[in-house]
Amino acid sequence: MTVSLSLRPTPRVLLSGLVGAGAVASGIALTATSGWLIVRASEGPQILLLLTAIVAVRAFGMARPALRYLERLLSHDAALADLARRREQVYAALVPLTPARLGRRARSDVLGGVVDDLSDVVDVQVRVTVPLLSAAGAAALAVGLTALVSPAAALVLLGLVLVVAVACIAAWVVETAGQDALLAARADVLRVGDLATRQAAELAAVGGTATALGWVDAAHVRLRRAVRRQSRGRALVAAVTLGATGLATLGSALVAAGAGLSAPVTALLVVVPVATGDALGGLVDTVRALARAQAARDRLGALTSQPPAVADRGTRASGIPLGPQTAPAPPTIRLRGVSAEWHEGSTALAPVDLDLAPGSRTAIVGSNGSGKSTLLAVLARQLDPAEGSYTLDGVDATALDLEEVRSLVAVVDDEPHIFATTLRDNLRVAAPDADDEAVEDALRAARLGPWLDALPLGLDTRLGAGGHGVSGGERARIALARALVSRRPVVLLDEPVAHLDHVTAVAVTQDVLATTRGRTVVLVSHRPEGLAEFDDVIDVTPANHARPRE
Repeated sequence: MTVSLSLRPTPRVLLSGLVGAGAVASGIALTATSGWLIVRASEGPQILLLLTAIVAVRAFGMARPALRYLERLLSHDAALADLARRREQVYAALVPLTPARLGRRARSDVLGGVVDDLSDVVDVQVRVTVPLLSAAGAAALAVGLTALVSPAAALVLLGLVLVVAVACIAAWVVETAGQDALLAARADVLRVGDLATRQAAELAAVGGTATALGWVDAAHVRLRRAVRRQSRGRALVAAVTLGATGLATLGSALVAAGAGLSAPVTALLVVVPVATGDALGGLVDTVRALARAQAARDRLGALTSQPPAVADRGTRASGIPLGPQTAPAPPTIRLRGVSAEWHEGSTALAPVDLDLAPGSRTAIVGSNGSGKSTLLAVLARQLDPAEGSYTLDGVDATALDLEEVRSLVAVVDDEPHIFATTLRDNLRVAAPDADDEAVEDALRAARLGPWLDALPLGLDTRLGAGGHGVSGGERARIALARALVSRRPVVLLDEPVAHLDHVTAVAVTQDVLATTRGRTVVLVSHRPEGLAEFDDVIDVTPANHARPRE
């Protein structure tokens, strides 16, 4: 997927820019007219001679916030519509990449990064295009109107605008050059800080606290240097704008004095550069937003343009009936000489043979890095085999429709996600058409009946951030209930009891077997709890491949 960063305005954004130019121009006109009015009033004329200027000051004063508000409405409406459309496209592009192409970051980190980067990309219209249009339009209007009074003063004002434009280009170059270093430094601070806090007890036990604090200090030093380097661009725009404004003001004063103009007109010409420079000062944030948006575009493009780990080349239907009220019979699953790799040239699963009869219960064990989770990813069609064959009821799985194969499998991992929504919706994410009766049956089958009855709002109880808290055992059982309500015939469990105590781990394992009777269950575990209940225990350590328990 190509992530575009278009500065070309849409009709709605162009209208926003023109309205914004009117708001900026109103601010400049307000300052200029006020200067003229103050000096003219000091001459003691009749009040009737000042009424036009007084009305103009009031009109410009009211027009500036009104036009600014209208500009925000138009630009943000266009940006939000674009954001919704692009989010749908990016999320659709991420699905085929999950999980093989998302790196070692946590899923929440990946999603948070994508959300932030996409917001920066879309905001370029609001934070860059509209401000540039507004500044350019207002500056052109100010130069044009000034030329009607004094062409020489207009040239001075034009010089101010050109100097600020050049400073913005230079600042953009500096800001862009420092983006990667700044992001790397921030990531380093987060990584080292997380390590020092999570492993504080272990570090203290081995006397490594001082060393870890040294890592944190060094990371912060790198971050401080990166921030300073990048802030030079913004400081350049601010300094050049301020200096150029002062010189333009002095130049306009000299031009007005040499032209023998009246005092009120001289005051008007003197304050116009001040007002224009103040209006152009906001381009500091524009430069920063443009650099951030370009870096965000590059990161999103690098992520979404990766080739998927699973080729959706199959179009053949399996003929297995699927639906919210249908529980299809489990297929016969057979792997022969299957190996897999997350990254080309790096084998994550050595060749393995595996036979899963319908309704069988198989535990997968092995040493760290032996490929247990990789094997589940192959079974779930999240990763294609690098070698070997994978068949469902004798049919090559890669020849079947990808979504249909995935719809046969429910995956429960060691850190199931609890969405910040109701308990009902947390389960219905796996079966959108499931009714309340099916959701409640799944919860009770997962041994969450008493817990459900104690909830203040039942299925309407909100979980997750800001909602009802859940323990580790409850989280594991909710994930199990989610798999049950999906009515999928194959259940894959990746370390579902990894973070639970012994008693809870035994109870959850027993619940899995009791509630998935009739379904094919494959459990990956590095713990011995409950393995005696399984039909086969397969060790995928390379030296022990395909050795079932005798």
